[in-house]
Amino acid sequence: MIQFTSAAVTELKRLQSRHPHSTPWVRFEVLPGGCADLSYNIIFETEKSTDDRVYSGEGIDAIVHPEQLQYLEGLNVDYADDLMGGGFQFSNPNATKTCQCGQSFSLKEE
Repeated sequence: MIQFTSAAVTELKRLQSRHPHSTPWVRFEVLPGGCADLSYNIIFETEKSTDDRVYSGEGIDAIVHPEQLQYLEGLNVDYADDLMGGGFQFSNPNATKTCQCGQSFSLKEE
C-alpha cells in the first residue's frame, strides 16, 4: 500500500489540475538510475492497465504496475516546500540506502 501525507495529496492534486489532459491516474514507478541505483518517477495518465494495482485515498487514485510492487509496497509519500524549492519526499521500507536528495535508493539484498 502507498500512503500520502496531506501535503503530498495537495501537491499531486495541484499538478494534476495543471496537466493539459484530464488525468484521473497518478502512476508511481521506479526506474534504473540515480546515485543509489533506482529512482522514483511520477506520471499523470489518462488510462490504466487492467493489471495495475490501484491505491485510492484523499481524492488521489495512484496506480502501480504489479512488477513495481516489490519496490513500492509500503511507500510513504510526502511533499515539502523550502527555500531551495519544493519536492516529493519518499520513505520506503524496502530501501537499504538512499541518496541525499531522497529521490534515489537501493533495495535490500536478498
